[in-house]
Amino acid sequence: MTETPLARRIAATIAEEIGAQPAQAVAAIALLDEGATVPFIARYRKEVTGGLDDTQLRTLETRLVYLRELEDRRAAILSSIEEQGKLSDALRADIGAADSKARLEDLYLPYKQKRRTRAQIAREAGLEPLADGLLADPAHVPETFAAGFVDADKGVADVKAALEGARAILMERWGEDAALLGELRDWLEATGVIRARVVEGKEAAGEKFRDYFDHAEPLARIPSHRLLALMRGRREEFLTLDLEPGSDPEQGNAYAEARIARHAGIAAQSRPADAWLLNACRLAWRAKIHLHLMIDLFGKAREKAEGEAIAVFGDNLEDLLLAAPAGPKVVLGLDPGIRTGCKVAVVDATGKLVATETIYPHEPRRQWDQSLQTLRMLCIAHGVQLIAIGNGTASRETDRLAGDLLKLLPQQAIQKIVVSEAGASVYSASETAAREFPGLDVSLRGAVSIARRLQDPLAELVKIEPKAIGVGQYQHDVDQYRLARALDARVEDCVNAVGVHVNTASGALLSRVAGLSPSVAENIVLHRDANGPFRRRRDLLKVPRLGEKTFEQCAGFLRIADGDEPLDASSVHPEAYPVVERIARASGRDVRQVIGDGAFVRALKADQFTDERFGLPTVRDILRELEKPGRDPRPEFKAARFADGVEEIKDLEPGMVLEGVVSNVAAFGAFVDIGVHQDGLVHISALSDRFVKDPRDVVKAGDIVKVKVLEVDVPRKRIALTCRLDDVPGDAPGRDTRPPARDAGRPSTRPHDGRPRSPSGNRPATGAPPANNALADAFARARGR
Repeated sequence: MTETPLARRIAATIAEEIGAQPAQAVAAIALLDEGATVPFIARYRKEVTGGLDDTQLRTLETRLVYLRELEDRRAAILSSIEEQGKLSDALRADIGAADSKARLEDLYLPYKQKRRTRAQIAREAGLEPLADGLLADPAHVPETFAAGFVDADKGVADVKAALEGARAILMERWGEDAALLGELRDWLEATGVIRARVVEGKEAAGEKFRDYFDHAEPLARIPSHRLLALMRGRREEFLTLDLEPGSDPEQGNAYAEARIARHAGIAAQSRPADAWLLNACRLAWRAKIHLHLMIDLFGKAREKAEGEAIAVFGDNLEDLLLAAPAGPKVVLGLDPGIRTGCKVAVVDATGKLVATETIYPHEPRRQWDQSLQTLRMLCIAHGVQLIAIGNGTASRETDRLAGDLLKLLPQQAIQKIVVSEAGASVYSASETAAREFPGLDVSLRGAVSIARRLQDPLAELVKIEPKAIGVGQYQHDVDQYRLARALDARVEDCVNAVGVHVNTASGALLSRVAGLSPSVAENIVLHRDANGPFRRRRDLLKVPRLGEKTFEQCAGFLRIADGDEPLDASSVHPEAYPVVERIARASGRDVRQVIGDGAFVRALKADQFTDERFGLPTVRDILRELEKPGRDPRPEFKAARFADGVEEIKDLEPGMVLEGVVSNVAAFGAFVDIGVHQDGLVHISALSDRFVKDPRDVVKAGDIVKVKVLEVDVPRKRIALTCRLDDVPGDAPGRDTRPPARDAGRPSTRPHDGRPRSPSGNRPATGAPPANNALADAFARARGR
């Protein structure tokens, strides 16, 4: 970025927002402008940026786009007003000081080209002097003064028409006053109450929104998921939304009207024109300014709510991507089904598909024993070590089949695990799957995906569009470009945090490595297939369209195990190999002897190996990597064990303590798969004995947890759970009967707040009626379970 005053101002603004120094922001922006990626900058340019982490850099990247767009808009507005010959020094200063797009648009509003308004027509009819005269001297009698402006040739037929035109001029003037709009906007944002009402005659059709049929809540405090629910109800034309000025609308309206009057210098002093002028203030607020501000503030609130919803989705996605891998083991994947049968796929330790089958153990064929024998032969023939069972329809019945299978093969010590099959059907029908398995039936590809995601969740899930993985809330209600961009960034960060083995990775995984486009990633795969495994990182430069700049960005995140250069298996960037060689020479060792010798590396002093290019942050990172080369940041693999005999919701009883897997986390709590085809909900108030502000402070997607069943509603498929094992069944926390207005495949986003709380924290105050939140059944119905 060129060092201009404007560039420095942008950098200073961003630096303050991310808690950094302006020089750090300037350096990071320069790297981004040069084509560097966030993962590369965060990992390998710490000296340059002063150690900005990936979270700060992602925020910087987003804000940089916004602020540059703001500057472009500022320049366009200045140019437009200047062309009109109306750009005063004061207006130029105000536009230059505007710190948001909303403020800019307020200032531009009087000069924006628009359709002819009533005020413009009135001005053309010569009525502006009438408006100015009454405003300047309220001693005028409006009707008498207006009589002098009646002119039928100009469309002013009588006194009434003249006064209406003058009023329109004043209303437009006040409605385009940037200072007044800014003050009223701040006040309404702080005090406004969003009011939802049912559209008359749509009570039955909009039943799912019934608890919003007459709902009011301060706009400043409404949770993001509830705001998105209300806006969905409005979009589907079941609800109307208004923004009332405070808890007492009449009092709020009176305040706003009085503020307009004060701004215009109008007061009730019993002068002839006072009442007329005050009525113009009233109409300016009620017919123009209030509506304008409501639209503006709803847009701002929605943008904020979308940001929070996208962040929740991103957090859950990251947890799934960084879930513990089972590793290079032979896996038999089972995609459960009833009428169409269970699809079976066996993949070897490298993920290669080696066998497929379709079995029919369930209704209507009930080929239980035959299915067992088929699976038994596959397990023996291929040395199966793990069985991955999709958690969809017939999952528990298929899990029972796998249990019987293990009894037939005690010598193989096979372990069975139920895994999420979210997105497997999307992958099956994707172009990626078609390229991988051109001759394989679509229905069998899902079983392959289920097996592979147990081996390495990250490597398999990157093949699926992030939005299809199913861990978001209201994802179809948010800006899809913004969502896709945010999720892609999360995937990129996860992939680069773990690293990728270039000789085994798929094109889909390689395309998520910093600096690699899908086409270059595909070229890597083609080169590998044609020439054999890469022996050194530098050999990547032989790949078409992979030049020095791309190599700089991607090399540190690519691994080559058992290659010619031992450091190629680590996260040490090739540009820093001389540092390691200097360490080896200083100790009289070979590089291979240094790598992995933890005691030796821990005894080294980083400051002895710095130079003008590589400072302490980089040398410390190098030493950490040499101590544990190629370490995987993901946790150790373990699996939940569902309770025997608990396979359907009717098998549950209040008081049961079960093991389950957190399938999703939302702002109001966590959904837990306990193996009954219906996820239960642990409300935020039941996640811990301490106060919990954010559920992700306690649990994340993929966590294995113990829960107690508090309440079961079989007809409505509702399960209330608690992580506090001393809770008493029947006292289900977090009752909330908001409608499940939500996305298919994602949890409803009903509120968790707004209920009385005990002084100790989240737990509801005594007297709260026991109930299970309807979110869980809505979630499961949408998942088709």
